[in-house]
Amino acid sequence: MFNTIELLLLWVTIGLFFRPIFLKRLILFFELFRMKYKILILALVINFATFGQKITKDVLFTINNKPFYTDEFIRVYNKNLDLVKDESQKDLNQYLDLYVGYKLKVEKANKLGLQNGEQYQAELKSYRNQLSKNYITDSKVTNELVNEAYERAKYEIKASHILILVDENADSKDTLSAYNQALDLRQRIISGQDFSQVAKEFSQDPSAKDNGGDLGYFSTFRMVYPFETAAYKTAVNEISMPIRTRFGYHIIKTTAKRDNRGELEVAHIMILKPQESENSQNPEKEINDIYKKLQQGEKFEELARQFSQDKASSNRGGVLNRFGSGQLSSEEFENVAFSLTEVNSVSKPFQSNFGWHIVKLIKKFPIKTLEESKPDLELRISKDERSRKIVQSLNQKLRKKYAIKRNDKVYSQILKFTTNDFYDGKLELPESNKSFNTTLVTIDKNSIAGELFVKYIISQQKSGYSIKPIQKLVDVLYQNFVDEQLSQYYNENLEKEFPEFSAIMEEYRDGLLLFDLMEKEIWQRSKTDTIGLQNYFETQRNMHTWKKRADVLTLSSTQKTNIEKALNAMKQGKTSEEVKAMLNTNDVVNIMTSQNTYEEGADALPKNTKFEEGFSDIVKQGEYYFATKVSNIKPAGPKSLEECKGKVINDYQQYLEQNWVGELKKEFEIKVNNEVFQKVKNQLKK
Repeated sequence: MFNTIELLLLWVTIGLFFRPIFLKRLILFFELFRMKYKILILALVINFATFGQKITKDVLFTINNKPFYTDEFIRVYNKNLDLVKDESQKDLNQYLDLYVGYKLKVEKANKLGLQNGEQYQAELKSYRNQLSKNYITDSKVTNELVNEAYERAKYEIKASHILILVDENADSKDTLSAYNQALDLRQRIISGQDFSQVAKEFSQDPSAKDNGGDLGYFSTFRMVYPFETAAYKTAVNEISMPIRTRFGYHIIKTTAKRDNRGELEVAHIMILKPQESENSQNPEKEINDIYKKLQQGEKFEELARQFSQDKASSNRGGVLNRFGSGQLSSEEFENVAFSLTEVNSVSKPFQSNFGWHIVKLIKKFPIKTLEESKPDLELRISKDERSRKIVQSLNQKLRKKYAIKRNDKVYSQILKFTTNDFYDGKLELPESNKSFNTTLVTIDKNSIAGELFVKYIISQQKSGYSIKPIQKLVDVLYQNFVDEQLSQYYNENLEKEFPEFSAIMEEYRDGLLLFDLMEKEIWQRSKTDTIGLQNYFETQRNMHTWKKRADVLTLSSTQKTNIEKALNAMKQGKTSEEVKAMLNTNDVVNIMTSQNTYEEGADALPKNTKFEEGFSDIVKQGEYYFATKVSNIKPAGPKSLEECKGKVINDYQQYLEQNWVGELKKEFEIKVNNEVFQKVKNQLKK
């Protein structure tokens, strides 16, 4: 069991102190879930970090000549200052003692080599990767994209398109040819030809043959980002210029725009078209018969289970996953569903391209506020094509930030090495590659060998690049390679770039070590050192005693007559099981019984229960009537170790920890600079 001192010392770094009653609950929580939540607990460091105050940096104390500085001490103290109410916890002398004790433990962990453990290193790396995501992105561009997506999400666009296919990595000749084709088709439409007819005849989107390029209504994130942007920027009934996406060139006609209808949760009953179901020769009659049953008062859910031919939803009473406009493949279905205004209202039977339906509205979900939407929008942006804008923006800043110098001689050798075998995936690293071992590019003060770029080129052979000639492809790959190296270099130097990042990582590093050290030195020892635990218990026996105890059988019922019958039966010698068999039926439970050993005054007992052998009077508490039978009364006395082991282990942990800190103070040489400490006191009092 965790003890108060251990948690207090941990929170010196993390920045939290707890009042005793809350701490007891927290200790129990940690005991049950300690390993699962270890990283989560330590990650709270970032939520309470405050780095705005300008702090002087002097040596406050040393441990074995290793210096610890005033800036960290003041920062940690200030983090806690507004969170604690107990004035004694703000006493700087006491606080310094706790802080030194904490750092002693960290130094002990380092001395034992716990920082070299594989699990420790993996957890630290994982946390750093998570934390660094907040620094290796362009927050300004991210916020712009979030706001843009939210504003677009307020509306739904209906559009048609014509697609001319061209590979994303096609050469300039093929790209220009596709662009001119799209431009020619646009001119035909502007000159008066029908968009739908041109789409059916020339669009290379296979669905255009059936729908004339009509995509129906959609909102943000439903289309690739460049297409979405063009559709939202094109006025209703206007024709866009050719727009490039990874699929090719599109001509877009925006045909309508409306307010976003939000999302719905509905249930439906469906009868498939006859050709898709041998059992339904007249689906319209069948759906109308089901509708009559609904009007007669039969339950929608039961009818869906019995008759709906949508097997994916029928066993759930017809309930479908939540959806918005453009997410289903039936515009007819969406329009009917969104026309329902009252929860639990049911549509009349209607036909879609799949069959016949009846829809029931379960819940409407209006558009969320920007603040509510932001986390989801950020996540969707990170997985969407528009995230490239964030990466590109950061790359541009890094190229300005760091000096980049290329060794053209090594680059020329790599150009000669990279042949057309690349396009067939046959390019291999030569056995003798000494010429590539020299520096190809320098980023800031970091030298990168040509061999690393050669390996990068080889790794890209299956990425679908078709850029020609090969020298042009190598130029493209080189720029991508430099961007990756810039990002990696920047990431590796975040501690130098951002003092707050460095401080958070240092706190997390120490916190992880403390957990591992306490596990090794205190928590496991207190549970496995049976002799030490028994000896400690012997010194504390008078603190672990029972009150008067008794075996108590409790009868309860909502009806007083049932309690009276049960009490009379038990007085006549019936057992509790016989009483329940007599008064309870298969359908109705009239009486409940429970039997436990209780201490006198236990909260679980009915009020005013007397510790006297025999039956009590009937009492009422809330909606229930109670009676008890008290037997086997035991006098007050000492507990055995087994009867209070959890509490003893917890106390033993505190005892070990208190003595252990004293031992650490003897093991390590501690020197506090009192003159500097006095300056810190004066600074914090201002």
